[in-house]
Amino acid sequence: MGEKMRLDRLVASQFADVSRADVKKLCLKKKISVNGRLMARSDEKVDTDDEIIVNGERLVYKKHIYIMLNKPAGVVCSTKEGDSMTVLDLVPEKLMRQGLFPAGRLDKDTEGFVLITDDGELSHRMLSPKTHVPKTYFVRLEKPWEESYREVMAAGMTIDGLREGDSEEKCLPAEFTGSCENVCECTLILHEGKFHQVKRMFEKLGNKVVYLKRTAIGEMPLDRDLQLGECLEILHKDVEKLLAVKC
Repeated sequence: MGEKMRLDRLVASQFADVSRADVKKLCLKKKISVNGRLMARSDEKVDTDDEIIVNGERLVYKKHIYIMLNKPAGVVCSTKEGDSMTVLDLVPEKLMRQGLFPAGRLDKDTEGFVLITDDGELSHRMLSPKTHVPKTYFVRLEKPWEESYREVMAAGMTIDGLREGDSEEKCLPAEFTGSCENVCECTLILHEGKFHQVKRMFEKLGNKVVYLKRTAIGEMPLDRDLQLGECLEILHKDVEKLLAVKC
């Protein structure tokens, strides 16, 4: 057995453009059935495992949804940001539902993996400073990287404050790996998320980030076949990979 819930609440929770009032109207129009029975009232309690048909289509209830987005540069990690395009504008209609938000942020000019969900508990666990979920980045630098970067970052480097007069900030140990194919490219794994952290770390080392892409969260890599601006629903059985912490 699933969870008992009012029909209007259940149906409205699965669609971005359907309100409880809309569910009531659909019932009056005999457009909703539960286990083969036409529903006359939208306030009746039903089970999330029931066979629910809305406008001729079976509703498969999901308490939460998890979406992998390959964010392009120029898109804001926000639910609303003036005239700028946000990550929610890229979610296809079939995955859209009420309460979606980006779990964490990427800079506007940064590409890559953004998790979009309506699961506040998972987002809190993933972003909590106590969890230290690793996030992996591909970095292209203005100047060749140096071998010293590895040791400095592994020790937990100190970066300058965001504004003049701000105190320096201590970073957790990070994992730096220089590319064998291109001396200006590298991979960086962070276990926290300070504002503009990757850029500030390399600036402290006298270098500059010219391209940045998040390629993994926890043990879940960005799908290589996912094009910029595209979304992919993450299967519930794979969600815990987002919280995996390397020992």
